Amino acid sequence: MAKDDIAPRKAFPLRLDPALYEALERCAAAEFRSVNAQIEMLLREGLKRRGVTLSDPGKRRRGRPPRED
Repeated sequence: MAKDDIAPRKAFPLRLDPALYEALERCAAAEFRSVNAQIEMLLREGLKRRGVTLSDPGKRRRGRPPRED
């Protein structure tokens, strides 16, 4: 999949209660995710429960990008 196939991510600041962030860290570590990925997954689950449908985010390539010669 080319890098143009995946929509860019929207970055924004998020202020959280420290206890909430610590709980997110624990949950993310238990599922081998970053806190950011955990928050995104929880938001997607919450929207799905409310009946909001989203397009598939697509697979992101992991690791180092291929070398350009």
